Amino acid sequence: MNIFLPILGYLFGSLPFSIWITRLVKNVDVRDAGSGHATTTNTIRQAGFGWGALVLVLDIAKGFIPTYLAVELSGETWVVALTAAFAVVGHCWTIFADFRGGMGLATTGGALLAVNPLAFLISFATLLILVLVVRHSARASVFAGILIAPVLWLFNIRDAAFWAALGAGVVIAIRFLVDWNRKYRELWLDREKPEKKSG
Repeated sequence: MNIFLPILGYLFGSLPFSIWITRLVKNVDVRDAGSGHATTTNTIRQAGFGWGALVLVLDIAKGFIPTYLAVELSGETWVVALTAAFAVVGHCWTIFADFRGGMGLATTGGALLAVNPLAFLISFATLLILVLVVRHSARASVFAGILIAPVLWLFNIRDAAFWAALGAGVVIAIRFLVDWNRKYRELWLDREKPEKKSG
């Protein structure tokens, strides 16, 4: 069971809901626009806010369900942490869509929510503060991936949530490096800045 749960986490995380839903609703690949990733924001852009909200909930559930099962069925810290991290890996590099998935933030949030809701709130606040300070979503997410575990440690959260944040955070930091030099117009929608017209 301990070995099976991280594998289950990867399979759950790999379910590419944004790709499936956008293809069903609009008959397009969500990765063909915007950031080029299978994300909630790209779903909003191509299929509308309602479908994007559904994708967000499902992406959170992809992290929550396997991690919750790991907590309930195993309880071993390393199993919980690996299951959470593997769910995020599955979301970012999905086996069901040529290993081209999303960015992992929502799935990480779901995993932390399953282990410790307070850890989820602190991690979300850390990401939000970094986005406002750095003014660049991808770079802020890289920093958040690196910093959420130490921040949880400072808040005396040193249970399985700390290790889940550490594992998932490393995955997020690596994943967002691909967009390190990306230009943004609207941070939350992850859109490129339009070129200024000369004259």
